[in-house]
Amino acid sequence: MADTILKPDSPLSADSTFTGILRQEERFAVPNDNSLGNQLNGWFDRLMLQSGIAISPTVVMMLCLFSAITAGGILFVWQENLVSTAMAGFIGFLIPIIVAIVIRSRRQSAMSNQLPAMIDELARAAKTGRSLENCLLQVANDTPNPLGAELRNCTRKLSLGLDIDEALAELPSRTGLVATSVLATALSVHRQTGGDLVRVLERLSLTLRDRIQFQGRLRAATAASRATAILMIVLPPAILAFFIFRDPNYLNTLFASTWGLRCTVAAFILEFIGAVWVIRVLQSSNQG
Repeated sequence: MADTILKPDSPLSADSTFTGILRQEERFAVPNDNSLGNQLNGWFDRLMLQSGIAISPTVVMMLCLFSAITAGGILFVWQENLVSTAMAGFIGFLIPIIVAIVIRSRRQSAMSNQLPAMIDELARAAKTGRSLENCLLQVANDTPNPLGAELRNCTRKLSLGLDIDEALAELPSRTGLVATSVLATALSVHRQTGGDLVRVLERLSLTLRDRIQFQGRLRAATAASRATAILMIVLPPAILAFFIFRDPNYLNTLFASTWGLRCTVAAFILEFIGAVWVIRVLQSSNQG
């Protein structure tokens, strides 16, 4: 069962006047639990949070179950084979999750491209002598979505009386971008120690632009390698699905042999390990 939490955890959140402003978030992961199941729940929570999908994680899980039942039921009616039905159900279960991953990737890419211009505008606002809170409020209202939505979420916390550190604490986890962590740290350090905020922001904007250009060149140089890695992940299951759809008794015949069963199990394990490794490499290279 998903736990509904109210953030930030402050005395103001108990006031009925402000509870409607703060967004309720459903989370499946529980704190202080390092089990594999809880880590998967945490990954799913971050996926839902960073994708910006306007539906709850519980609804997404229901869509996964509905998609699995639909795909498995259609294939069972067609072939009446339990093995192919299970595979179709597994693929159907993954479809909404894959869609959410694609949405998150596009959203993070859009926010990465918005960040330098947003920081430039924040620097120009700081030159006018306004307070950092007022500068953030102005920039949040002028920045389009998706980055603007996250900034406005931070400014709403500021309006509730929280300081810069607390208001920006969740921005890196909500966006999944390293650049927002650097921005939050820079603003937090400036609030504590002072200094030339305009110069810091201008340097940060220039650094982010250089980083985006470098990542663009890196993606162009490694496009063939990434396409090959994705093909290596997709091709074996696609070939297996082709043979199963062509001959529903294909796996039954294969599993009838001891060596066939062992080789198939070993292939599934190696395919899973390789897929996880390749996905982690791709995520680390695309992280902004």
